[in-house]
This record gives sequence, C-alpha cells and structure tokens, in this order.
Amino acid sequence: MSIKQNLEDIRSQLPSHVTLVAVSKTKPIELIQEAYEAGQRDFGENYAQELSEKETLLPKDIRWHAIGHLQTNKVKYIAPFVHLIHAVDSSKLLEEINKQALKNKKVIDCLLQIYIAKEETKFGFSFEECEGYLKTEDFQKLENIRVAGLMGMATNTSNDKQIRDEFRSLKTFFGKLKQQLPEMNILSMGMSSDHKIAIEEGSTMVRIGSSIFGDRDHTK
Repeated sequence: MSIKQNLEDIRSQLPSHVTLVAVSKTKPIELIQEAYEAGQRDFGENYAQELSEKETLLPKDIRWHAIGHLQTNKVKYIAPFVHLIHAVDSSKLLEEINKQALKNKKVIDCLLQIYIAKEETKFGFSFEECEGYLKTEDFQKLENIRVAGLMGMATNTSNDKQIRDEFRSLKTFFGKLKQQLPEMNILSMGMSSDHKIAIEEGSTMVRIGSSIFGDRDHTK
C-alpha cells in the first residue's frame, strides 16, 4: 500500500481526540513530502541534527516532534522551531530546554517521560521523582517551558496484559498530576505495535512509523 493509503487506514482507526505523530526518522525527504501531501502535519524525529536538516528542506507548517532520547548539547539545534519535545527524562534536560527557549524568546512545550517499562533500556522519571521535582523551586523558575503532558513507553513484550497495566498506571498518574498542573492535556502512549491498547487506556497521542513508511532502515 502507498503512504497515503497507510495514513488513511490508520486515521480511520483513531478516535478524533488522538493525534497521530508520523515517525519519520531515517526516512528520506521524498517520503515525508508524500505523507505531507496526504495531509499529515505532525512528524517525529529521534536525532536533533537530522531533524534540523529536514526542517530546512520541508514545508514550514509541519509540526516537528523530538521523540527520542535528547542530549542536552543537542537542544540548541531544534529549539528555534520544535513543536513538542516528547522525551524529557531529567531536570538537567528540562533546564537546558528552558535556557535555549529563552535565547529564542519563546516557550517550548514538553512532555515528561515517565519510566513505566520493565526494561533497563528505557529512560524516564519514576512517579515519585516526577512528583517531587515538580514541587521544587528549580522547576518553578523555568518560565520558558510548558509541561504539556506526559509520555511513557511500555515494555517490548507480547504480553498484552503487562502492556495494558503499564499504560494504565501512567494514565492514573496523569490524572493525579493534572490536579497540580491543570494545563497538561497530552498523554503520549503507544507506537505501531501497541497503540490500540494505549488508546483504550487513555492515550491522546500515538507515534507510528513502520505502519506508515514501512520497516525502518537499520543501516542508519
């Protein structure tokens, strides 16, 4: 199937309140342009420099999402134009985003990444760390970031119950934290393999790559 057909198929399955982020990392400009012409506007990239290069070559109304583990020294490349940074997994990173946002005279929307998986390869705050940090003076001083919501990745497993339980735990925490940060409105959970479960458990944003563009290129 074509990218346009893939997008139409996926969109037909998504509730209207769920935002589809097309994961375009390692994909060439031509394929991203094809998805753009099929009406897609939200694209996710893992690597800051690749994201910066693509931003200069593609239409300016694209909403670029930084979705991978972001190093503090790479924030400067994407701060001028990034729409949303998904994987804020430390106070140090949030402070650097605030610094670069200030330099660019803007407020940058961020999602705090919460560690919900039973895997050491995943990043993120624990529930306790996140709750504690949001009460600190250091966090209160950050005027050029906005915590727009939370993001979490489930364990890479075929056990649907485990995936569901992990997503459900994040949804519960999101509801609790929203009392402290009422401006939060995004709960980003779910990828190509588990987005249906994620949506059932309350996700409002899914990141899908291979189901749109085909299998990723592992040589990059």
